[in-house]
Amino acid sequence: MKRVLILFAAVAMLASCNSKKRLAEIKTLQDARDKAVASLNDCDQRTATLRSQLSAKDTDLQGKDKQVGDLQSQIDYLKKTNTNLLDRMSDLSIVSKSGAESIKKSLETLNEQTKYTNNLNSSIQRKDSLNLALVMSLKRSLDDINDQDVQVEVKKGVVYVSLSDKLLFKSGSYEVLPAAEVVLGKVAKVVNDHKELDILVEGHTDAVPIATNAIKDNWDLSALRATSVVRTLQSKFSVSPERMTAGGRSEFSPKDDNTTSVGRQQNRRTEIIITPKLDQFFNLMSSGQAGGSK
Repeated sequence: MKRVLILFAAVAMLASCNSKKRLAEIKTLQDARDKAVASLNDCDQRTATLRSQLSAKDTDLQGKDKQVGDLQSQIDYLKKTNTNLLDRMSDLSIVSKSGAESIKKSLETLNEQTKYTNNLNSSIQRKDSLNLALVMSLKRSLDDINDQDVQVEVKKGVVYVSLSDKLLFKSGSYEVLPAAEVVLGKVAKVVNDHKELDILVEGHTDAVPIATNAIKDNWDLSALRATSVVRTLQSKFSVSPERMTAGGRSEFSPKDDNTTSVGRQQNRRTEIIITPKLDQFFNLMSSGQAGGSK
């Protein structure tokens, strides 16, 4: 019996020792597991950080790739442009060798044409200045005449003095009225001061037909009136006949509408047109063209 008790006591002691040992082992395992879990969490965090950094690197790499692509496109464009420039320089080199004389002649012709154009512009400016002086002189001379009966203006580069038919003639007549001679005398004084200019006198009518024993139609009336004005300027005011031309325009160059009385009144007129001498003008043109063709 005593042996049995001793055996149980020994078994109990052994069991107690084993239990403490297992508790110690379990605690050790738990500590190891906690360290492993903490290490795993830290590893997961580092992995997430690395993935974020890798994504940023990928984005940056894509941007760098795009920049490289853009730079390569620019390089290709510059190469192409450089090739074109080299080709053009080669062409210019060929031209400079084979066409130098032709280019020289073209430049000389261009210089002559430029000189001619400059001379022509100077002549036009002188003519415009002369026209302005003529207009001012005529307006001062005719200042006391009714503006409705006399109009002075520059048209188509020349000076026009337009005189109404009621100032110059009776209705249907081509005899210059005595009162009109005062006006023609004032015009003659100005044109006689500029003997380098020619005078064209044009007769104009309205569209109302006329037919008498002395006048066949409006053509006839307009020409006869222009001739009467020219004769008066020549015989009474000493305007050189070589400078003058008389012409009739009939009803075919109206200033206004022939369907109204006011319009017809405007259309019945005689125009004294003061122009440069045609031979001087054509000489200028000829000399300019000759210079341009050298």
